[in-house]
Amino acid sequence: MDKKNNRKWILIYSAAAILLIAVYYLVNLPLFRSWGDLVPFLRKLSLSLFLIAIIYLISKFVEKLIYSQNHLEGDRYNLLRIVRFLALVFSLIVAASFLFQNLYAAAVSFGLISLVLGFALQAPISSFIAWIYLILRRSYLVGDRIQIKDFRGDVVEINYLDTSILECAGDYLGNDRRSGRTVRFPNSLILREEIINYSGPQVPFIWNETALQIAYTSDMQFVEDCLLEAARKDFKDKYPRMDMQKHRHWEPSVYFRNNAYAWMEAVVSYPVQPRDTTGRRNRILKYVLPKLNEAPDRVQFPAGVQR
Repeated sequence: MDKKNNRKWILIYSAAAILLIAVYYLVNLPLFRSWGDLVPFLRKLSLSLFLIAIIYLISKFVEKLIYSQNHLEGDRYNLLRIVRFLALVFSLIVAASFLFQNLYAAAVSFGLISLVLGFALQAPISSFIAWIYLILRRSYLVGDRIQIKDFRGDVVEINYLDTSILECAGDYLGNDRRSGRTVRFPNSLILREEIINYSGPQVPFIWNETALQIAYTSDMQFVEDCLLEAARKDFKDKYPRMDMQKHRHWEPSVYFRNNAYAWMEAVVSYPVQPRDTTGRRNRILKYVLPKLNEAPDRVQFPAGVQR
């Protein structure tokens, strides 16, 4: 849809530029001399609008070039935002030069206006500075799952002043599924809070673990083998293109720990995509529990009042 809109706006800005430059020269014909002082005003206005149309036309060609490159979704989004922001800035400069006699007067006026607005709009300015920081530092990109303060979710939009995420977990869920709610927070929040990005150095995976409560009399080696088999099988089925043999650091592991009650816990740790944590845990449990239940002489689960 963005690519189609981009082509449409290229045609619109091209037609507008041709029309405006035509007006610039046409009003200088003898036919319009009777308009008097209106002619210089129209020429200056049409030239200013022509330059603005050219600026936005160039920006659309740059956007088309960005779309044609093999960028990550988040990088493409940031590049498009930068191009649109620069187009707006240059357009404002052209508009200021039209309103004032020269660029020096425009610069002085902008300086005075900025000084006044700086005190009145501290919060939005802080958020805008934080947006520039985000672009340069790449703390998170569109498509990343992040956690900042009490907010956790998938980034869907990074505006100049705020960020929008699709919330996961939240008040009504006990897992990492999307809650259906959209959370928006000011960009300035990143300047004073820590950011947890699920897209870490082992992309596309993070590490998760699932615990089973078993009795101390269970065959620990058998339990470990079953859990590892379940984790490996699900990894192979869910991520067939990922070769665990080439990435040994993705190998699952099992460890045991004491529980505060009358049993121990067998914990399997495994790699998982951030959006698949709940699904992967369920698949592992559905595979491993029947195998453990088939061997009651080797695996005992807490029963009765100890459950």
